[in-house]
Amino acid sequence: MRVLTVACACLALAPVSPLRAQAPAPAPVLSPAPATGSNAVFRCPGPPVLYTDAITPQEAKDRGCRTIDGAPITIMQAPKPRPRPVAGNGNGASAPRPPSPGASQGDLKVDPQAQRQRDSDARRILEAELRREEERLAALQRDYNGGNPERRGEEQNYARYQERVNEMKSGIARKESDIAAIKRELAKLPQ
Repeated sequence: MRVLTVACACLALAPVSPLRAQAPAPAPVLSPAPATGSNAVFRCPGPPVLYTDAITPQEAKDRGCRTIDGAPITIMQAPKPRPRPVAGNGNGASAPRPPSPGASQGDLKVDPQAQRQRDSDARRILEAELRREEERLAALQRDYNGGNPERRGEEQNYARYQERVNEMKSGIARKESDIAAIKRELAKLPQ
């Protein structure tokens, strides 16, 4: 007859943010132990919690173990870890999938004509967006009037006028930053 000792490392987990991945719980450890004449299974305290029938009742009492005789013991395997998603580039595109085991290297390549078409579409979209942003920047700069925009009727108070001027100034800086980012993206595309 073969007797097994079951040791389980039980962890107290703090609340975890949904954005962070949790480590899987450790799997129970099974190890052969010498058989004793006792049928009782003991639960011994301490990290790790030990479930065993390989000790005598006197040893169990000395260690502070409790008898769980007759109680069913379930041994569960730890779940397989899921692959962690790769952070995207922020534009909603998913990470590239790994090749399937049966796929050859030639199957993974994109047709050069299709790739040129994709690049052309991307360039056309970015150029249209660049034109729109440049038009919006020109309109903002016209309204800003070199730091002296026209006062509106509700801006009798100088503080309100100054607040609007500062908002316009930050809006112009934001548009200039957006335009620079679009130009960087265009520079990455092949001609």
